[in-house]
Amino acid sequence: MVLGKVKSFFVSYDCLNDSNVPVFASGDSVSGRVIIEVTGEIRVKSLNIHAKGLAKVRWTESRNAGSNTAYTQNYTEEVEYLNHRDILIGHDRDDENPEEGLTTLHTGRHEYPFSFELPQTALATSFEGKHGSVRYWVKAELHRPWLLPMKVKKEFTVFEHIDINTPLLLSPQAGTKDKTLCCWFCTSGPISLSAKIERRGYTPGESIQIFAEIENCSSRVVVPKAAIYQTQTFYAKGKVKEIKQLIANLRGEPLPSGKTDTWNGKMLKIPPVSPSILDCSIIRVEYSLMVYVDIPRAINLSLSLPLVIGTIPLHPFGSRTSSVSSQCSMAMSWLGMALPERPEAPPSYSECISQEQRPSLDLTAAREDLEGPLFAYIQEFRFQPPPLYSEIDPNPEPGSWTEERRPDSCPSR
Repeated sequence: MVLGKVKSFFVSYDCLNDSNVPVFASGDSVSGRVIIEVTGEIRVKSLNIHAKGLAKVRWTESRNAGSNTAYTQNYTEEVEYLNHRDILIGHDRDDENPEEGLTTLHTGRHEYPFSFELPQTALATSFEGKHGSVRYWVKAELHRPWLLPMKVKKEFTVFEHIDINTPLLLSPQAGTKDKTLCCWFCTSGPISLSAKIERRGYTPGESIQIFAEIENCSSRVVVPKAAIYQTQTFYAKGKVKEIKQLIANLRGEPLPSGKTDTWNGKMLKIPPVSPSILDCSIIRVEYSLMVYVDIPRAINLSLSLPLVIGTIPLHPFGSRTSSVSSQCSMAMSWLGMALPERPEAPPSYSECISQEQRPSLDLTAAREDLEGPLFAYIQEFRFQPPPLYSEIDPNPEPGSWTEERRPDSCPSR
């Protein structure tokens, strides 16, 4: 008997999104298939899968222990988020007779589905950093008698969702700083910086509107700038390692001495970056907006505003940046949906009173005297209400208006 060969062996996920990228969140069901394509027949002892989620930190530091003596100190730490095993074919026992309990796979393509649920607890978002990472994967192992096991591994992405539509992340961020330059015994005027952004939470692809005012009372020409920084912090064995990276930046116009520059919503776009990681005990990923003044031959005047990069974008009705007038116009538009454009006229006086309440006028006897236009006038208006209190007499007496109106009164009152 000629044994066949494994032509292909891989893991495929059932993606839940249109982009065909395996992305999941805590509590989601992860499903997929282990696909084996063989030429000829092969005998399989077992096919296993192992799903794992792990945050891992590792870095090294060189230290001196004296003259001509040095050593390397390793710092490592791990946090496990997922550990799931399943058997798709056969069993996982090491029998004395490896020929018993085998499964024969014939020529062709064979698919073996698997499924498991991610924990409901908070998971760390997938991340790749300089000194650490957060990874999730499924590893499949194909065991055959008298042969080394075949292994294949495929990662999937986990996002721990951060909803920026919360009061904390919708709150504006602002700050003010100033600095006085000194050169020996000479002191120039101060440089002041005030900056504000509409909220703390953003998602990748959004643009941050920066409102700032820079006043240069010094004798130097300064340049206002802004930048987004990502800070990666790693923790292991009581030590901390921090990496700061520039994500995006912009440059303003040079500001001469004695001038003031104002940014009325200058835009800085957030590129595609990893969301903030705030719940992992060994890895943190944080963001900040740095608005600063570049001062030649001196330390820059900088102002840092914290940011949180989330996964759930801003809801149209959750923005706190809209003005009161826009909110009022929105409310009026809602009212316009419920109310007609023109209100209906109120019922007439004759429709509101009953037949018993109507005054009984015996006009039969006076019909002969009232025949003509006068009788028609009485018939038309006998059930009409009196004029409203606010109505003006259509036939005022001569001179009455000029006597009541004060010459110094406002026409609009």
